[in-house]
Amino acid sequence: MTESAAASADDLFRVGTREFTSRLLVGTGKYRDLDQTRDAIEASGAEIVTVAIRRTNIGQNPDEPNLLDVISPERYTLLPNTAGCFNAEDAIRTCRLARELLDGHNLVKLEVLGDEKTLYPDVFETVKAAETLVAEGFDVMVYTTDDPLLAKRLEDIGCLAIMPLAAPIGSGLGIQNRYNIREIVENASVPVLVDAGVGTASDAAIAMELGCDGVLMNTAIAAADAPVMMASAMRHAIIGGRQAFRAGRMAPRRYASASSPQTGLFFN
Repeated sequence: MTESAAASADDLFRVGTREFTSRLLVGTGKYRDLDQTRDAIEASGAEIVTVAIRRTNIGQNPDEPNLLDVISPERYTLLPNTAGCFNAEDAIRTCRLARELLDGHNLVKLEVLGDEKTLYPDVFETVKAAETLVAEGFDVMVYTTDDPLLAKRLEDIGCLAIMPLAAPIGSGLGIQNRYNIREIVENASVPVLVDAGVGTASDAAIAMELGCDGVLMNTAIAAADAPVMMASAMRHAIIGGRQAFRAGRMAPRRYASASSPQTGLFFN
């Protein structure tokens, strides 16, 4: 078994009782068509695919193209999300609809937005929705700000994964506050995934090098000039960043240190 294969075998990504080998989660919006959606997701190697229930047809509109025709629930774990919800009541209703459409599937991504300009989470409504959904038996992965105290509150409520933003949704700005992300990671006992703001492969690698358990993205792939190629780049960035984190980076030094030091050598 190769070193990389061994690393994946003993380093599974776990959400509750579910296990995965890929730590890249992808969305399904903004692609040119369903064929490109399918090809990009395949190239990403993702096993979890998030679906905006309020914006995507997964069977509720029989006369429209069905996303499930290219994203089979038998191959992928679907992660219904509440994108487009601006209050707890709408988010809760959307999750209930998803569970009904997907025959009792209870894994959901909760996001409750504050306004249409920034798409920042409304933390008060998010907490309210999380409390209800957890009480109703949903397995909740929750999109939130990069506030370490709020992240801990959501974990205490019973959310199975905390998903702080790196930057505003769709901005592609990369991680704007590495300190907060690291603080959340170091104090969490559930998976932490960067969600929103990734722009390119190096952003994904940095998130993994900070110790995040995974990254969820959509626009960074779908809005690229070559989405399928970018999906592949993100796949490798996640793997490389995770391996770098596990390997342990060298300690930064203020001054140079020769790669081939002469200390301890003897010359005739």
